[in-house]
Amino acid sequence: MVGVTCGQLLDGRLTMSLNLIHGGADDGPPIAWDFSSNANAVPMPDALQTRLLQADRRGYPDPHYTALRQRLADAAGTTAEAIVPTSGSSEAIRRLTLAARLRGIRQVGVPQHAYADYAAAAHALGMDVRYGAASDGWASSAEPMLLWLCEPCNPSGASLSRAFWLDLAAHPQFNQRIIVAVDRAYEPLRLVGLDPIPDDVAASVWQLWSPNKALGLTGVRAGWVQAPLHDTWRLRETMLSLAPSWVLSAEGVHLLTSWFDADTQQWLSQAKLTLSGWMAGQQAALSRLGWQHRPTHTPFFLTRPADSGRAQLSDLLADLRQQGIKLRDAASFGLDGWLRVRAHQPHAQQALIKGIEGTA
Repeated sequence: MVGVTCGQLLDGRLTMSLNLIHGGADDGPPIAWDFSSNANAVPMPDALQTRLLQADRRGYPDPHYTALRQRLADAAGTTAEAIVPTSGSSEAIRRLTLAARLRGIRQVGVPQHAYADYAAAAHALGMDVRYGAASDGWASSAEPMLLWLCEPCNPSGASLSRAFWLDLAAHPQFNQRIIVAVDRAYEPLRLVGLDPIPDDVAASVWQLWSPNKALGLTGVRAGWVQAPLHDTWRLRETMLSLAPSWVLSAEGVHLLTSWFDADTQQWLSQAKLTLSGWMAGQQAALSRLGWQHRPTHTPFFLTRPADSGRAQLSDLLADLRQQGIKLRDAASFGLDGWLRVRAHQPHAQQALIKGIEGTA
């Protein structure tokens, strides 16, 4: 499996460990400078953060999330019925995969280098997982398939072309035999170019949104799925039926309700300008040490140290981790020798460069 060290089918039954690899907190010493998460590293103004977290925790949220769904639908230009609240994208991936399995879909397509949860959700249900490049189009599959894509992509931060999306939508089985789900977690953090998915194509795929990364508030698990206009497989109603009575906490409701507020979006626009500057400085500093980078459209990118053998890379990561600096080994994405790092604040960058130089 790519991106996950769990899962093998034995006698028709799936045995799994829970060793999914993620960025962010771990069970090691305290992290002073975290480069392993894709979250926005620009500090939010105290007043805005306070307002975003001023949820009323004294009572249950509306289990139907009526006002929230209408708020999100209005902003997206769709109907409230098309909005499925989720406890973040990871929960949405699990629930949409289960809904597909219950509707008779047994095959899942996953990009060759992708977030582990796509495959893990499918393997947990005994579904057949097929790996391949996004450009494959998955046209060779004769069976119904839930196809996962990410725009912009994780871990690379790259973006698929507009031509790709038009070609995919032109496939005769698009939204019939091929059900496309697009992880949109990083679109709000796009630094380069425009969203390449045409509006009519976007209206025909399953879109998973989770703005907590863009806000740098990943501890608040909140998001939503925007269902396509034509839900041939009736997955939306199945997803709703699978949700617990309160899939979103009061904090989650408040966060999503505030997401489209003018001051929130204004802060994000300014933050992306800051991130662009940080990216340039960080990549230049690493390049001077001989590191190589892949192109990206986001404030995270793939980078390869000058000496990227497996043993050397493991030693580097371990040494930095002891210094309170965490980077994300991209081997779990099937990219040996590469690291995925986010653009961080200048003083964090200085600590990283000093740490790397100290291990040389």
